[in-house]
Amino acid sequence: MTQYTITAPSRLQHTAKLPASKSISNRALIIHALSGGKILPENLSNCDDTEVIVAALKDNPYEINIKAAGTAMRFMTAYLAVNEGKEHVLTGTERMKHRPIGILVDALRFLGADIEYIGEEGFPPLRIHGKRLDGGLLEVPGNISSQYISALLMIGPTLNNGLKLRLAGDIISRPYIDLTLWTMREFGADAEWSDYDTIEVRPQPYKEHPYYIENDWSGASYWYEIVALSKDPEATVQLEGLMDGSKQGDSSLRYIFSLLGVKTTFQTKKQGIPTTVTIQRTGHCVPRLEYDFVNAPDLTQTFVVTCALLNIPFHFRGLSTLKIKETDRIEALKKEMRKLGYVIKDANDNELIWEGERCEPDLESGIDTYEDHRMALAFAPAACRIDKIRINNPQVVTKSYPNYWNDLKSSQFDILNT
Repeated sequence: MTQYTITAPSRLQHTAKLPASKSISNRALIIHALSGGKILPENLSNCDDTEVIVAALKDNPYEINIKAAGTAMRFMTAYLAVNEGKEHVLTGTERMKHRPIGILVDALRFLGADIEYIGEEGFPPLRIHGKRLDGGLLEVPGNISSQYISALLMIGPTLNNGLKLRLAGDIISRPYIDLTLWTMREFGADAEWSDYDTIEVRPQPYKEHPYYIENDWSGASYWYEIVALSKDPEATVQLEGLMDGSKQGDSSLRYIFSLLGVKTTFQTKKQGIPTTVTIQRTGHCVPRLEYDFVNAPDLTQTFVVTCALLNIPFHFRGLSTLKIKETDRIEALKKEMRKLGYVIKDANDNELIWEGERCEPDLESGIDTYEDHRMALAFAPAACRIDKIRINNPQVVTKSYPNYWNDLKSSQFDILNT
């Protein structure tokens, strides 16, 4: 087992170039392929999740192994279902074979797709025979992963009758759905909300389109966390390639972090051009934070660690999708936060609560990462408040932020391979 021991610098003045947005990259790649385009989008993410899609689309093997990339599994399932005349097996890691995909497969089958389970019903691997689908009206629950919904929407323009997608009940992660619609329209799709619970995608083919991908607001969250936790009262970090008014749902983090003592300033540039963001520590924090992460669940780990180490009690809701991520993030957070000396409680399978309860820390064994990149990414900044934080299997960050450890080193974090 590889383990990194991390020590934070006493001063923090740094400029970081963030990775390109994984969310936009993965959407743009699928849409680009459906458009028949020849020139790949610019500034593609170099993370594992994006590279498996690039490889699958480029090499087109019979068996496609998307490894641990949940987004790739969902998006490629829909893409391959409409890839006429082609047959593929879609598989992944052992963990991936236990992540449910039945809701998406059922929806695609309803539209006429030819998909069969090779192993356990409702889970990968899948055998998919691509064909032309008619489309039409489809209803799915609104509280499922937005990746299922996005996968269906992106194939909408290729369907004979387009797609009218009705979302029943509560709709979660709406910003991710809006990001998908926005990216689709960039490639010429006619897709929009026609009602509060209904999206219409007309059968208007995509057009090849030069496309530049902005950098990742999710990756920015860890630098915000570092600034918030830094003991340097003048801590300042500049983050390159972000956009004000970004369609990325996680861009909301800058508003939440303003409540935790971090100020955001955008460098002025003409509209549509990624710019530089300066984040600075102010030290002015709310005494308690209550927030519903239904629209940005991937930020949960960042804010659990930040609030606890700032001694800010919290109650976070809207976390139902965390149980089916790379790991059960609710259970993982509870267990690993105890190692730092914090007793986090859960409720209703979608809430995390901390009221200030502490326990004896156990730092020697290190923070386990559960093959989940966001566990490593979110816990490493704890070194700003806890001397010599240890991260087990730190290489998992390649899933979304491959250069993370080098970026920390360049900001004077001390990282030892122990």
